[in-house]
Amino acid sequence: MATEKPKQKKSFAQTAFARYFIDFGEAIAKGDWAVKASLGVMGMGFFKRKQIAKGVLVTLVQLAYLLCFILFSIPNLAKFSTLGTVQYQDPKINPLTFEVEQFPYDNSFLILIYGIASLFLLFVFLLFYVHNVKQAYAVMLDERNGKHVNSFKEDLQQMLGKKFHVTLLSIPAVGVVLMNILPLLVLIAIAFTNYDKTHMPPGTLFTWVGFENFTDLFGGKLSLTFGYAFKKVLGWTLTWAFLATFTCFIGGILLALLINSEGVKLPKMWRTLFVIAIAVPQFVTLILVRNFFADQGIFNQICQNLGILDFFKSIGLVNKNAVFIPFLTDKNWTKVMIILINIWVGIPYQMLIATGVLMNAPKDQLESARIDGANKWKIFWKIIIPYILVVQGPALITDFVRNINNFNVIYLLTQDVYITQDAGLYKSNAKEVDLLVTWLFRLTQEEQNYKMASVIGIIVFVISVVFTLISYSRLMKGGREEDYQI
Repeated sequence: MATEKPKQKKSFAQTAFARYFIDFGEAIAKGDWAVKASLGVMGMGFFKRKQIAKGVLVTLVQLAYLLCFILFSIPNLAKFSTLGTVQYQDPKINPLTFEVEQFPYDNSFLILIYGIASLFLLFVFLLFYVHNVKQAYAVMLDERNGKHVNSFKEDLQQMLGKKFHVTLLSIPAVGVVLMNILPLLVLIAIAFTNYDKTHMPPGTLFTWVGFENFTDLFGGKLSLTFGYAFKKVLGWTLTWAFLATFTCFIGGILLALLINSEGVKLPKMWRTLFVIAIAVPQFVTLILVRNFFADQGIFNQICQNLGILDFFKSIGLVNKNAVFIPFLTDKNWTKVMIILINIWVGIPYQMLIATGVLMNAPKDQLESARIDGANKWKIFWKIIIPYILVVQGPALITDFVRNINNFNVIYLLTQDVYITQDAGLYKSNAKEVDLLVTWLFRLTQEEQNYKMASVIGIIVFVISVVFTLISYSRLMKGGREEDYQI
């Protein structure tokens, strides 16, 4: 019996990225004079095959980029290594003309943005340049083999017909580049500069500092750097993301099961009451709740009148000299309250999702489990939970990443209320209840410390990407139906 040969691992030369440039080299080596001439004048390969319109178009693109490179890219790339050397000076009156004159100066931030844009345009043009040579070679081969060579008009018709999906996707692709990729590249670049309130353009210049900001975050004396604050905030961020995700997830499932159970009357009414919480804008709800649980808020007055404050004093949950329960002013109380308030805010969403999932639960397996004598608890853990995890797994991963960046709940509940007593956190403009994203916001809005905010932004991005990739790779292995079998 013949043994199956093990599959050989693909080499780098076999990957799509390498194949792209291997085909480019083949086009140069085997192409005729017109293909080789397209290395200089991009339209020559099309002019030779009477594709005048296409040849003129790609040549105009080449000329437009060369003009842009000379007038825009070269001046900005020349200053990109230093991010500017000419300091800003206040306007002065010319003694001869008595006019106010502004001397030329460098703006580091504009140089950074324009430099990154120039490098990105160069990268895009190089891809277009390689693709053009390969297209010229493909047209040459079609002509030699007697195949029909499309005219420019036929190519346009295909872009509006057979290949309309390419045309349609090109518009959002450009939007993604302008709104996501380029700002992300700027964010990454700022992390390697000293851009902060002492180096604020256009008044002052900032420059490259390499990995100095990362060193400040991860190393050095903890009391003098951001390292101490980073460890504290990162630990709370991951703890919060886990608890916020799974408390709402489990709570939503239990609430959906309770409302849809046979013994509950008026399920539509109960479901509507919980959905009302979704209809109210979250920022309004959170601000009202923050005032409700304030030190002098309504709930504290109720606790005093009912003797709850005295009871908490007797069991040591509150300081004996306290005149209120520090729901949002003590670090431990605040963290617990944030989790509880998020449960109240988040469970209705999960309840609606779980209700829809449970409507399609495998009824044959549920019935078989009941016949085999399985109790409700075993059915819940062995069938319902695994089934929901299979169906709702991607959404659960998304919720975890969203909670890592859950700005609203933390900021709206603690802003102008919670004050840290930790000197190490205070020096880094952080609080015990901050997430990485709220810390980033404080650094930019209150301290103008853009360099460290960019470093933290990169770390948040890396954490989210790594968790998402690992989770999805494990989730998409397939064959998960047996997970909810008894």
